[in-house]
Amino acid sequence: MVSLVLLLGFAACGGGDDEAAEPEEGPAPTTTAEGTGTEPTTTAEGTDTGDAAAGAEVFASAGCADCHTLAAAEASGSVGPNLDELQPSFETVVRQVTNGGGGMPAFEGELTEQQIRDVADFVSENAGG
Repeated sequence: MVSLVLLLGFAACGGGDDEAAEPEEGPAPTTTAEGTGTEPTTTAEGTDTGDAAAGAEVFASAGCADCHTLAAAEASGSVGPNLDELQPSFETVVRQVTNGGGGMPAFEGELTEQQIRDVADFVSENAGG
């Protein structure tokens, strides 16, 4: 009796199907030659990057300069880390801006994913990370 119940439950969940469902593929990221524009750029490693020029605007408008020092932005904040000295990578900036931590607020929901990639590209490109 227990075997029958388990068998019926397994079949009802689609578990008896031997073929694995193929994941749906989303649209491929847009690749631009110069890395400019509003679409993310794909690097050789396949990592989405941003637009550094747009990121400079995000850095200014999101108040990053109030806390951080970054020569390229003419910013001399002293609350957060000096980005010129820290030299964070693109991935590190994306993670920190998205999730916050260490006294920094999370900007997920405040900035779009594209804006976060843009500011990460601007910071990592100009801080030398």
